[in-house]
Amino acid sequence: MSQDHPIVPREKLDFDLEGDIPKYWFGGDAFKTRFFDAMSTIFPEGERYFISCVRDYRDQVSDPKLLAEIKDFMRQEGQHGIVHSLYNNRLKAQGIDVDALERFTHNMLFNVLRKYLPKKQTLAETAAAEHMTAIMAHSFFEKKEVLAQADPRMRAMYAWHAMEEIEHKAVAFDVMQKVAKVGYLRRVWAMAVVTLGFNIHSLLTTRYMLKVDGFKGWQRFKLMAQGMWWIFKPGGLYMPILGHYLQYYKPGFHPWHAGQMRTYHLWLDTFNRTGDPIQAGEVLHAAGA
Repeated sequence: MSQDHPIVPREKLDFDLEGDIPKYWFGGDAFKTRFFDAMSTIFPEGERYFISCVRDYRDQVSDPKLLAEIKDFMRQEGQHGIVHSLYNNRLKAQGIDVDALERFTHNMLFNVLRKYLPKKQTLAETAAAEHMTAIMAHSFFEKKEVLAQADPRMRAMYAWHAMEEIEHKAVAFDVMQKVAKVGYLRRVWAMAVVTLGFNIHSLLTTRYMLKVDGFKGWQRFKLMAQGMWWIFKPGGLYMPILGHYLQYYKPGFHPWHAGQMRTYHLWLDTFNRTGDPIQAGEVLHAAGA
């Protein structure tokens, strides 16, 4: 049930985010690109939220191993926010009001959820979000065709983020279970809320971005309909990981019950050998089924 690798914060990585990445870097597909871009605008404030929700209970942790994992979890999440902020600067140059999007996310997370919900609830939502991001790593990289048309630099950025989500996928959950003593009903309710909220937020932001890009009403409707079919259809972006997602609702679940991602060590070994996250991302992608 335990992981066989440490949580390793990796800093000052170069994804060439200031390079000639195309506007529609996902094979020229406007929806797919903007859907991933929408997620990127959520991450900086989202990562700060996760850190703060785990930090609420850090002083109550007596296990030195869990304390060390919390420290490295926070460093990884902080770095994720930094890198996505760098990429989001590209979106600003394309006319996307990233500042307004981040203000909305900040207000929702910190001025509503953190202000009015119990700390147990916000920690449970953090644990749920961490499970979702970890299983998305499986969706994005276990099948080669999912990101086959993505720009290698963007694919590498999401690969690095995904692999680190795999590394620390149990930290918030362990704090929730062992320290906050969150019960089953709160845990699964939080997952339902996070699932709905994340997808609504991402899709509404995607639609806004397509409007900024100049797509008219009918064009946006068509792009959104085709894109949502790509996400939710049988064999699409989400359906292959449905079973993994639903495991969270089982009594007695723990994130490490599902083990590791099959190709995680290929990414890790390549990165440790070369220090190049783009090369590591390419090796990971090539190993997909």
